[in-house]
Amino acid sequence: MSTESSKPALDLSDVDHRVGLPVGGGQLWDPCSSSDIRRWVMAMDYPNPLHWDEEFARASAFGGIVAPQSIAVALDYGHGAAPACVGRIPDSHLIFGGEEWWFYGCRVRPGDKLFQERRFHDYRVTETTFAGPTMFSRGDTVHTNQDGTLVARERSTAIRYLYEEARKRGMYENQLGEIRRWTADELAQIEKVRRAWLESNRMGVSPRFEEVEVGDRLPRRVIGPHSIASFTTEYRAFLFNIWGTFQWVAPPGVEDPWVNQDPGWSEDFRFDEEDARIDPRKRDGLYLGPSRGHIDADRASEVGMARAYGYGATMGAWCTDYLAYWAGNDGMVRHSKADFRGPAFEGDVTYFDAEVVDKRTESEWGVPLVQVKLRLTNQDGGVLVSCTAELELPF
Repeated sequence: MSTESSKPALDLSDVDHRVGLPVGGGQLWDPCSSSDIRRWVMAMDYPNPLHWDEEFARASAFGGIVAPQSIAVALDYGHGAAPACVGRIPDSHLIFGGEEWWFYGCRVRPGDKLFQERRFHDYRVTETTFAGPTMFSRGDTVHTNQDGTLVARERSTAIRYLYEEARKRGMYENQLGEIRRWTADELAQIEKVRRAWLESNRMGVSPRFEEVEVGDRLPRRVIGPHSIASFTTEYRAFLFNIWGTFQWVAPPGVEDPWVNQDPGWSEDFRFDEEDARIDPRKRDGLYLGPSRGHIDADRASEVGMARAYGYGATMGAWCTDYLAYWAGNDGMVRHSKADFRGPAFEGDVTYFDAEVVDKRTESEWGVPLVQVKLRLTNQDGGVLVSCTAELELPF
């Protein structure tokens, strides 16, 4: 029988004094290229031709390829979670818990460069079935371009926990069966749903605000089955993972800006920053580092995840892309808040279902907004993401 003193606890001695302070991180050296945009939408399985088809894009009102709104997280360091992962917590791991985005109307085009300002916002600790004492920490990122124009703001939520406690509890080990094997007929049905969504608004026609009704349902989307190949493709589309793409930067005047420091990962999940100067695999995160469990079932089990699994930032990007596709070329996602309830595991598929729940002719954005509720579920109906978003449509 465990005593109070023997209960697992998070060591937060390096966290409290950092709350509310600006933090540093990685800054990409190079501007965004058309190839970066194409790689990103390919990884997100988002074949909107505005983002990859040069001829189509040139014939559009944009006059050329533009990035999807979701590109901001791909042009950031640490999947957008960096300012929420601040302070050393020994023997800990991290999964993404959710993100909230505000978009200000400035499109990212080839040749643009995004700059980030980051701040550790707050945290709370609660008991979870998954890992016992668990920290939910939040961090803020402001994205501006080379002209100083505000592109987007993000508030990310990181879930930090004791990996050994999660492994002992084995929540996912107990819940998950064998990796799902799909029949040819099932795969054909998945492809039918995927194709119908792709054709639902390929030309980017925006629904008119006055024509949209509360209760309207958006076309269903499906992604998957997820695989080691698809997870690897997603990971490599985040540009900071490519060797030598970023430098460490610190906000001026901050005594301890938390740049290039160890959050407390276990031995198998740590970067080796020093030796990475010779062997860059040692800090790219997938060969060695905190993301290796995403493509390695044995490593995933070490941190309580049971099998290879997808990325939180990817799920957030899926939500933004899905909503933007429906809103069309004259519409825009202005705000979204996505809570991540569970990962996309290897072998699973992810379904998107959404409904219009409100309309406002006046808003804090100065434009009419349509509110949409979106859920991402797996083939068994398990909820992966619950998202509420406000979209601007032409009026």
